[in-house]
Amino acid sequence: MGQAITVVEKGGSRPDVVVFELNRSLTGMGHERYRSLEGAAGNRPPDHVARILFGHGGVKVVHVYSNVVTVELAPGASTEGMADALHNLFIHYREGVTPSLP
Repeated sequence: MGQAITVVEKGGSRPDVVVFELNRSLTGMGHERYRSLEGAAGNRPPDHVARILFGHGGVKVVHVYSNVVTVELAPGASTEGMADALHNLFIHYREGVTPSLP
């Protein structure tokens, strides 16, 4: 269930900023800014995105606006694996995983 998201990774205005453009809107016209994992406690799609990115490590700030996710990285941090995590965001059933039945 769920479809993979198309993700395009671009450099930001500074070397420590990366921008991910998605083919899905996550917030509509609202802006969401997260400065910590604790700030992403909700159950909305942008909250989930922020938790995934903070869990990746090396993330200082996550900003989500519509289909654009902007990440400010900690010094020396890498974006390796972030685009893949966003790509698979809404895929619930994966090969080799049996879905639970109610």
